[in-house]
Amino acid sequence: MSDETHTPPDDLVAKSGFFAGSNTLMAVLSMIMIIGFVGFTIIDVENSAAVFAVGKDFIISTLDWFYVSVVTIALFFVFWLLISRFGDVKLGKDDEEPDFSTFSWICMLFSAGLGSGLIYWGVAEPMYHIQDNPFLTREGIAPGGVEAAGVAIRITNFHWGLHGWALYVLVGLSLAYFSYRKGIPLSLRAALYPILKEKVYGPWGHLVDLVGVFGTIFGLATSLGLGVGPIAAGLDNLGWLSNTTANQMILIGAITAMGTASAVSGVGKGVRILSECNVFASLGLLLLFLILGPTAFILGMVITGAGDYLWNVIPMGFWIDNEPDRQWQSWWTIFYWGWWIAWCPFVGLFIARVSKGRTIRQFCFCVLLIPTSVVVLWMGVFGGAAVGVDLFNNAGVVDAVNADYATGVFATIAGFGVEWLVTPITILTTVLLISWFVTSSDSGTLVMCTMLSMGDEHPPIKFRLFWGITSGIVAGVLLLAGGLGALQTASIVAGLPIAVILLLMAYGLAKTLHEDFPVADVEDRAEMQFLNR
Repeated sequence: MSDETHTPPDDLVAKSGFFAGSNTLMAVLSMIMIIGFVGFTIIDVENSAAVFAVGKDFIISTLDWFYVSVVTIALFFVFWLLISRFGDVKLGKDDEEPDFSTFSWICMLFSAGLGSGLIYWGVAEPMYHIQDNPFLTREGIAPGGVEAAGVAIRITNFHWGLHGWALYVLVGLSLAYFSYRKGIPLSLRAALYPILKEKVYGPWGHLVDLVGVFGTIFGLATSLGLGVGPIAAGLDNLGWLSNTTANQMILIGAITAMGTASAVSGVGKGVRILSECNVFASLGLLLLFLILGPTAFILGMVITGAGDYLWNVIPMGFWIDNEPDRQWQSWWTIFYWGWWIAWCPFVGLFIARVSKGRTIRQFCFCVLLIPTSVVVLWMGVFGGAAVGVDLFNNAGVVDAVNADYATGVFATIAGFGVEWLVTPITILTTVLLISWFVTSSDSGTLVMCTMLSMGDEHPPIKFRLFWGITSGIVAGVLLLAGGLGALQTASIVAGLPIAVILLLMAYGLAKTLHEDFPVADVEDRAEMQFLNR
């Protein structure tokens, strides 16, 4: 095994002044990029949206095959790593132990990788797909019924399951390996060291990290700006706060303040504690949906959805819709893949940050299979509950989702028919929406600061404050100006260069593992581990 390590040049990080502790050039370029993008977007919202839409339309109509290929390659690559001879290799020195317990680690994976989207899309997406999707036509199933619900949950599992998480595994594993075993700064550029070598510390490396910063801050701003709708809808349902733009701005400010405070406290405190609380509260909400909804029907949907997904996941992963007049795949699957890819720098780096000391096999198993298993359970319960109350109780969930996707989960709660529990469950759901957004905000802030501080796992507090507040300001300004749709589209376009980076990451990691651990060396290590037992 190669014990060679690489350290960055000393002059990459400023020693004094406001930018002390960070890469001055990267920090300045990031600020210019943010100001320029926000300015361009809000000065002329319609034209900026049209410009970004051209790029998005080109990608989803012309490069759908490329996105499908990248995501599928990532999934097969991760499964190869999971069963390969490199499984016992540690993400760190051979004697290093994990920084966090397995439970805390898994909770933090969810805080960055899933968050509040599960709560409202767990109802909204199956209710969209039950009405129309190409698989219903192919399989001769009428929309709106129980069979259509099974297909809808299968599609939702597909969009939230193995393929998306494989992207996060690829990025997180690559960054953790090159950072904790090779001594390269924990930033997006680290995974390209096998290709760029020392040039990774020059302009090419800066460009790669700028792409990562773009994906992180604008991805966070978009999610916060668009996700504040469900929170406002929940508070409006409770009669506590009307769902207006002004009140949504107030909510963005409050969530930003809480997320920044958590980021300032660090991963070991604020992020970890919030993530664990979110997991326990989410499990409680899941049980309430299972018990109060049509339980037998929901369990049937969970089992059917899981089996249906496992049976069809590989064919669906390779499927490309060649029907020219049908845009369903572009609107849904390709859009999802673009969004997952755009979030890879943020989530992948955060997962790498909390995974030091894990083995490659542990990493692949826990980051790929555990979240996917939870997704399958969650979508089966939430989607099954929504379909059940709509079919059996005439709860009007489909109508609510069609009117506003954010209100579907609250229509489902009301459809349970237990009036005295509607308010407590709505409160729990709304609090969870806020809490999951806070954990996404704090982890995203730490990721940006880590990249701009050239891999410092404990970046200066002033930068955590600055970038945490900045992400909230960007979200608020774009929401107020009506530019969030343009930003969402631009984030998908930004996924194209990231997709190319992902392929280079896979090549670089495979190449380095084979160089660092020849067959004979791996066999000797396995023998030593056996004797030490």
